[in-house]
Amino acid sequence: MPEPANIVPAPKAARIDHRYHPDKPREECGIFGVYAPGREVAAMTYYGLYALQHRGQESAGIAVADGRQVTLHKGMGLVAEVFSRERLQNLTGHLAIGHVRYSTTGASQPLNAQPLVFRYARGMLGLAHNGNITNVAELRQRLAATGSVFQSTTDSEVIVNLIARYGSSSLEEAVIKCMIDIKGAYSLLLITGDRLLAVRDPYGFRPLCLGELPQGGYVVASESCALDTVGARKLRDVQPGEIITIDQSGLSCQTVLSPRRRAHCIFEYIYFARPDSEIDGFNVNQVRRALGRQLAREYRVQADLVIPVPDSGTAAARGFAEESGIPFEEGLMKNRYIGRTFIQPTQDLRDLAVRLKLNPVREVLQGKSVIMIDDSLVRGTTSRKIVGMLRDCGVREVHFLLSSPPVVKSCYYGIDTSDESELLAASQTVEEICRTIGADGLYYLSLEGMLGVFGEYKHNFCTACFDGNYPVEIPAGGDKKAKYSLE
Repeated sequence: MPEPANIVPAPKAARIDHRYHPDKPREECGIFGVYAPGREVAAMTYYGLYALQHRGQESAGIAVADGRQVTLHKGMGLVAEVFSRERLQNLTGHLAIGHVRYSTTGASQPLNAQPLVFRYARGMLGLAHNGNITNVAELRQRLAATGSVFQSTTDSEVIVNLIARYGSSSLEEAVIKCMIDIKGAYSLLLITGDRLLAVRDPYGFRPLCLGELPQGGYVVASESCALDTVGARKLRDVQPGEIITIDQSGLSCQTVLSPRRRAHCIFEYIYFARPDSEIDGFNVNQVRRALGRQLAREYRVQADLVIPVPDSGTAAARGFAEESGIPFEEGLMKNRYIGRTFIQPTQDLRDLAVRLKLNPVREVLQGKSVIMIDDSLVRGTTSRKIVGMLRDCGVREVHFLLSSPPVVKSCYYGIDTSDESELLAASQTVEEICRTIGADGLYYLSLEGMLGVFGEYKHNFCTACFDGNYPVEIPAGGDKKAKYSLE
């Protein structure tokens, strides 16, 4: 791993225009923690967050502890924008936690950036949170009525207040009491001056895994790709309802809440997670390939080529081609250096932005009938533009296949999907969607087929966005404006 001296701050990127929403669900956070005396833990956290950048691009932060104090630096922007070499050199200690954010409760603003660091009865404490608390409004009202004050508008600060409220107990006992109070999705990392705690909700909605460094020390991260980046070996996933404590005595684990069932987010495999990550026993790339093979078994569509919508549709397209025997081609090339250029105040500029991101390969596509495979369909705006580009290239037929079932419900457990009224499949038939996006055919993977890929573990997933079966009670009225309910 390069030393911090080799870190070159990236140029400032343009800010996101929040009037524009990319036509995909968006993940809300990635978290990373390390306990490694004698190592450059701030630099390791920097690289770990870099590996998790796809999980959140609005803000980033690192908190480091040296045995007594917890030192924090955070800011708006990408990891490389927030941290310079000098910033990292000032973050000294032997344990650290880090966070990259995409907002689902509380607006994107500096006060809501994480980690949150505060003082309570037992000293300093830092917290990084991935997930969404579904009963946050009720808890915050209760805390405020008994004297709590809040600086941010995140659900994470409610967790902080609950832990402080139980400050007469040990930290582990306070966290357990907090876990009894809160409902919803949470993977947490906490640090005191000399301890690192990893916590996962009893349903295991959001991923969290544990790794070991070859020279000694431990790493905890949202995805195993971050462990690989810092040279750690994955030991296992943090179990639902488990608290892991890491300190100078080593590692100690306790399962404090037993779930009625597991409810891992299936969209981590379909779209969010990096394909090189392994989550709860399944490699993401292999799952996506298997979804593509299952899609081919469900639909015998005749065409000249199979092409993916890169990158998240690529593995499924390869699987479809393997099963169907139809040749795979890269018919759409992705600009890998687009970064955060999604500033599109007008429709014309939005159309140009799709062309900036994806460009069809005319020599491959002209005169062909193609099967185009993507991971999911949300609002259909981008899909319509891609189909239009293929037509302009002389593609004869476009059959659009999705490696997931229709998305018809909003998520309340840490994914920012569109409001239900904006979900295309919630309001239009397959034939109507075909006309909307201009495709010759539209085919969704069945729910049974998707779950069948996981074999005997098919009951371990949350599929609420496809079937409306929410494992944990959602806010009254299912109000998606809950993102701003604490503003």
